[in-house]
Amino acid sequence: MKGIILAGGLGTRLYPCTRVTNKHLLPVYNKPMIYYPLEALIKLGITDLMIVTGGHYAGDFLKLLGNGKEFGLKHLNYTFQEREGGIAEALSLCEHFVGEDSMVVILGDNIFEKTLVRAYQKFLNKGAKGALICLKEVEDAQRFGVAEFDGNNKLLRIIEKPTTPPTNFAVTGAYMYDKTVFHYIKKCKPSERGELEITDVNNFYIQDGLMDYHIIDGWWSDAGTFDSLLRASTLVQQTGANND
Repeated sequence: MKGIILAGGLGTRLYPCTRVTNKHLLPVYNKPMIYYPLEALIKLGITDLMIVTGGHYAGDFLKLLGNGKEFGLKHLNYTFQEREGGIAEALSLCEHFVGEDSMVVILGDNIFEKTLVRAYQKFLNKGAKGALICLKEVEDAQRFGVAEFDGNNKLLRIIEKPTTPPTNFAVTGAYMYDKTVFHYIKKCKPSERGELEITDVNNFYIQDGLMDYHIIDGWWSDAGTFDSLLRASTLVQQTGANND
């Protein structure tokens, strides 16, 4: 199983802080943001990891993390996203790294109170085939990709940032895929903002009957805006992150 952290982009919503470093290296309470997804993957027992970064300060990751020795890793892989092409495009850069394996993908600005062990075990129980997304009920679902279900709680589709969400279940930044994901990424067309959207990839899996979901325990927060960065820092201070 491969682990991938997507930590590219310019972090413009966190200007002026991101004029001097990558967003994912900013502190969330007492650790750099990138530590949280890295520790989340390691707690799943995944040690073959790649970080996708980009922007002017990509080299700062190497200064901070090196080969991952501090985390008990023997090696840490990096690749560079040349432009802001979206989550799906960033993931496509990992095709050679993943090979025939399946993968757990975490967005570099996502932080989870609890470990993802239950979701990961559910994915493993189906042979690590198809895909599994992690959902969380939130109050501001219109900010996220939102899950729509039928009357039997079967996942019908993901709607990106709906004005009127059909549910309050947001798609978090933790995804589990088999290698088919790269086939689906190649089918994606750029959205209105010129990016390849991970929501389109997830909907391809749903349409083909290959998507499962897990509703996570504990809190979840992104940290891509000043408000969410503050919220994540406060939650980590109060309860910690990646707990069992």
